[in-house]
Amino acid sequence: MNHPPIVAIVGATGAVGVEFIDCLTQRNFPIKELRLLASARSAGKTMQFRGKDIAVQELTEGSFKGVDIALFSAGGSISKKFGPIAVQAGAVVVDNSSAFRMDPTVPLVIPEVNPGDVKGHAGILANPNCSTIIAITPLWPLHKVNPIVRLIAATYQAASGAGAAAMEELRESTRAHLEGRTYQNKVLPHPYAFNLFSHNTKIDPATGYNEEEIKMAKETRKIFHNDAIRISATCVRVPVLRAHSEALTVEFKNPMPPLSVREILSKAPGVKIVDDPERNYFPMPKDASGQGDILVGRIRQDSSDPTGKSIAMFVAGDQLLKGAALNAVQIAELLL
Repeated sequence: MNHPPIVAIVGATGAVGVEFIDCLTQRNFPIKELRLLASARSAGKTMQFRGKDIAVQELTEGSFKGVDIALFSAGGSISKKFGPIAVQAGAVVVDNSSAFRMDPTVPLVIPEVNPGDVKGHAGILANPNCSTIIAITPLWPLHKVNPIVRLIAATYQAASGAGAAAMEELRESTRAHLEGRTYQNKVLPHPYAFNLFSHNTKIDPATGYNEEEIKMAKETRKIFHNDAIRISATCVRVPVLRAHSEALTVEFKNPMPPLSVREILSKAPGVKIVDDPERNYFPMPKDASGQGDILVGRIRQDSSDPTGKSIAMFVAGDQLLKGAALNAVQIAELLL
């Protein structure tokens, strides 16, 4: 692209849409014009971008005329309907939903991992699932040195993964609980305050895994270009507002000492080591929130593997930033 692009944000008023605007501002993304698109009920609202008020427009089939890059975060059904329309109008779509992730013709990209895959796009690029991004951004530099053969993940996922309404439900239900009031949950299937529960996606009756867990496995293999990695995930929703955490146990092809892991990750892009046993200070959602790096700690040998090939670690990352908006904007930067 040899000129500042016209950029559209689809789902501009949602939680990720707001972060799109902030990321474009903070990263000084070159923009000729920014179009904010949302549903009819949001049309007419104004949002600030670089000190100027921009009116939100209703998303229609004619919204993409002249658009160069369209950042989508309005759900899979909207992406499936309007993504191809945007491409037909000449835009490159960076989609944050699951609509195109496993389409073999659509690159699934984490810029720190597989930036070269962007070149193979045919108009649509997919942003991986937030849990996948947060897990494998720090695993990739290790995998390049010592191939991963097995990954076991347990996730602790924040309300932000279910959108702004779920975040508000967590706030309101917590307030009600502390005040001794009853609260009827509407967004999530179980009471959220002072509770946690299995991720609220459908269970596959054949395998017992839910959709989130299946996404992590399939997406990791696609991004790593390796179908042989053995992966098992358990995904849990926890009462945290906006940063996901994950416990990862990783088996490598060859022995992998913790010191080597720390040395590799200390130089890895998008990763910050937070690993202080003396203070018992490790990655936490409160520290991960609001920053783009994935925090990595609790790096230790897996004591259940006598071969020395397995490492256990704990990671935390902002689901709305690196898990969504920031990763998408980084993909867009590869198009410039």
